Amino acid sequence: MSKGTEKSGVAGRFGARYGVIARNRTKVIETSQRRNHECPVCHHAAVRRMSLGVWGCRRCGAKYTAGAYSPDVREIVTKIE
Repeated sequence: MSKGTEKSGVAGRFGARYGVIARNRTKVIETSQRRNHECPVCHHAAVRRMSLGVWGCRRCGAKYTAGAYSPDVREIVTKIE
Protein backbone atom coordinates (compact mmCIF):
# COMPACT_ATOMS: atom_id res chain seq x y z
CA MET A 1 0.00 0.00 0.00
CA SER A 2 1.35 3.40 -0.92
CA LYS A 3 2.01 5.80 1.89
CA GLY A 4 0.87 8.93 0.00
CA THR A 5 2.46 12.28 0.59
CA GLU A 6 2.64 14.67 3.51
CA LYS A 7 0.01 16.98 2.02
CA SER A 8 -2.49 14.41 0.81
CA GLY A 9 -1.88 11.78 3.52
CA VAL A 10 -3.86 8.55 3.23
CA ALA A 11 -5.78 9.90 0.22
CA GLY A 12 -2.53 10.11 -1.74
CA ARG A 13 -3.22 6.65 -3.12
CA PHE A 14 -5.87 8.20 -5.38
CA GLY A 15 -3.37 10.41 -7.20
CA ALA A 16 -5.02 13.09 -9.33
CA ARG A 17 -8.33 11.23 -9.53
CA TYR A 18 -11.78 11.93 -8.00
CA GLY A 19 -11.34 15.65 -7.26
CA VAL A 20 -9.82 17.50 -4.33
CA ILE A 21 -13.01 17.74 -2.24
CA ALA A 22 -13.66 13.98 -2.33
CA ARG A 23 -10.01 13.25 -1.50
CA ASN A 24 -10.01 15.69 1.43
CA ARG A 25 -13.22 14.22 2.85
CA THR A 26 -11.72 10.74 2.57
CA LYS A 27 -8.55 11.90 4.30
CA VAL A 28 -10.44 13.39 7.27
CA ILE A 29 -12.67 10.33 7.72
CA GLU A 30 -9.91 7.74 7.39
CA THR A 31 -7.41 9.46 9.67
CA SER A 32 -9.98 9.77 12.46
CA GLN A 33 -11.14 6.20 11.85
CA ARG A 34 -7.65 4.69 12.10
CA ARG A 35 -6.48 6.45 15.24
CA ASN A 36 -6.89 4.99 18.73
CA HIS A 37 -10.05 5.98 20.57
CA GLU A 38 -10.90 5.93 24.27
CA CYS A 39 -12.51 2.78 25.60
CA PRO A 40 -15.82 3.39 27.42
CA VAL A 41 -15.05 0.51 29.81
CA CYS A 42 -11.40 0.96 30.84
CA HIS A 43 -10.88 4.57 29.60
CA HIS A 44 -7.62 3.87 27.76
CA ALA A 45 -6.87 4.90 24.19
CA ALA A 46 -6.89 1.36 22.83
CA VAL A 47 -10.09 1.07 20.80
CA ARG A 48 -9.66 0.12 17.14
CA ARG A 49 -12.22 -0.61 14.45
CA MET A 50 -12.63 -4.34 13.91
CA SER A 51 -15.18 -4.19 11.10
CA LEU A 52 -17.95 -1.89 9.92
CA GLY A 53 -19.61 -0.55 13.06
CA VAL A 54 -17.82 -2.97 15.42
CA TRP A 55 -15.16 -1.55 17.73
CA GLY A 56 -12.93 -3.42 20.14
CA CYS A 57 -10.58 -2.48 22.96
CA ARG A 58 -7.17 -4.12 22.66
CA ARG A 59 -6.50 -3.65 26.38
CA CYS A 60 -9.59 -4.98 28.16
CA GLY A 61 -11.13 -6.95 25.28
CA ALA A 62 -14.50 -5.14 25.31
CA LYS A 63 -16.33 -5.20 21.98
CA TYR A 64 -19.22 -2.93 21.12
CA THR A 65 -21.11 -1.46 18.21
CA ALA A 66 -21.12 2.23 17.39
CA GLY A 67 -20.76 4.38 14.30
CA ALA A 68 -19.33 3.08 11.05
CA TYR A 69 -16.37 5.46 10.98
CA SER A 70 -16.15 6.66 14.57
CA PRO A 71 -17.03 5.10 17.92
CA ASP A 72 -17.79 8.53 19.36
CA VAL A 73 -21.57 8.40 19.64
CA ARG A 74 -23.72 9.61 22.51
CA GLU A 75 -24.45 6.15 23.82
CA ILE A 76 -23.21 2.71 23.00
CA VAL A 77 -25.82 0.81 21.03
CA THR A 78 -24.92 -2.76 22.00
CA LYS A 79 -22.13 -4.40 23.94
CA ILE A 80 -21.02 -7.70 22.43
CA GLU A 81 -19.93 -10.34 24.92
